[in-house]
Amino acid sequence: MTDVITRFPPSPTGHMHVGNIRSLLFNYFYARKHNGKIVMRFEDTDKERSKQEYADEMLKDLELLGLDFDSGPFYQSQRTDKYAEAIQKLIETGNAFMGEESNDGGGQVVRFKNPNKEITFRDEIRGDITIDTTDFGDFVIARSLTNPLYHLTVVVDDIDGGITHVIRGEDHVTSTPRQILLIEALGGSIPQYAHLPLIVGDDKKKLGKRHGAVYLSQFLEQGYLPAALINYLALLGWNPGDEREVFSKDELVTEFSLERVQKSPATFSYTKLQDINKQHMSKLEHEEYIQNLKPFVPIEFINAVDEKVLNKWIESVVKERISHFGEVSTLLDDNQSHYLAEAPTRDEDLMSFKDSPFQESLELIHVAINKLEAIEEKKWNIENIKAGLWDWTTEVGRGNILHPMRTILSGQKQSPDPFTLMYILGKEESIKRLSTI
Repeated sequence: MTDVITRFPPSPTGHMHVGNIRSLLFNYFYARKHNGKIVMRFEDTDKERSKQEYADEMLKDLELLGLDFDSGPFYQSQRTDKYAEAIQKLIETGNAFMGEESNDGGGQVVRFKNPNKEITFRDEIRGDITIDTTDFGDFVIARSLTNPLYHLTVVVDDIDGGITHVIRGEDHVTSTPRQILLIEALGGSIPQYAHLPLIVGDDKKKLGKRHGAVYLSQFLEQGYLPAALINYLALLGWNPGDEREVFSKDELVTEFSLERVQKSPATFSYTKLQDINKQHMSKLEHEEYIQNLKPFVPIEFINAVDEKVLNKWIESVVKERISHFGEVSTLLDDNQSHYLAEAPTRDEDLMSFKDSPFQESLELIHVAINKLEAIEEKKWNIENIKAGLWDWTTEVGRGNILHPMRTILSGQKQSPDPFTLMYILGKEESIKRLSTI
């Protein structure tokens, strides 16, 4: 096989869609698996919509994903001379001609002289595809001699870059015959093509903003792990041939093949993404987990909570309940976790269980305190706290004692169970709160 060279050519006209990233990943995996190269370029010839701020954001996000390129990024806006040379060559060889005046008053458009023939190309995913180019007519390739359009710039860049494989979305299938005609006219080598299935939402329509977050930056801002995003997006339209779902980037490079890319649309599932992200989160060391969590937790909260309490809360509550780091805000809303910093105020209505007299609950709590004091400090964990109380609470009615204990400790209608709360707060603080009601 000729040395593999793929490319990733985003347009810096907005935020990067997850569909773009999926295409990038398949190019990246294919190149790395075959010890090839991947080139990055910005297709920024749309001067009105292209912005450097979008290009900068893309580069930053790609760095966070840990994806490296062998060359680039190149900017098409800096290669105008190359495109002008190609236009002149096409005109001189009779493959293009000057047409009508452009709508923007910039001069005459340049049209490609269509040979009106059938083009058959091999698609690595869909097999042989034949398209009659007659319907394309003599299509425009430039608004003027110095203002090239998409099909021409792509072809010139691919030829100059020695691109051997073009792996992109299926919405480009009809672009391929035009580009093959231009490659032939310019004397370039025709690459291998692979057109990936669309990514759709639950309604089977192309994934868009109406479905929720769709831009890479949105997912990163919500605290999804780059490794999990790579993992999940790789599974949209490809599978390893077995039931495995969790992969590292290196494992995906090893496993990937175009033969296992499906033809049918791939449905984006936010639930499945959360599940895979949570599995990647569970693999993090505790310190790394905390470092990822901190940007989503107010510094005032971190400073107000004892470090040991904070760590136990993260270990026993946060890790169980969130599937991406930004979701920790749900545990902090409305002071739901304020009890970590200080004891809540007494609220008998909240502490009462159904119709049970509150005084009766207080008497039971004093019995519970005696049982808790019997547990050694070094054995103070959820399992031992529960074991020390469970049989007795079953006898007296669990709701009669567990509900008031939980609300005394947390001051919240909804909170972790009392065993978890007491483990988090520690023996001394838990008994102190239960004793002061």
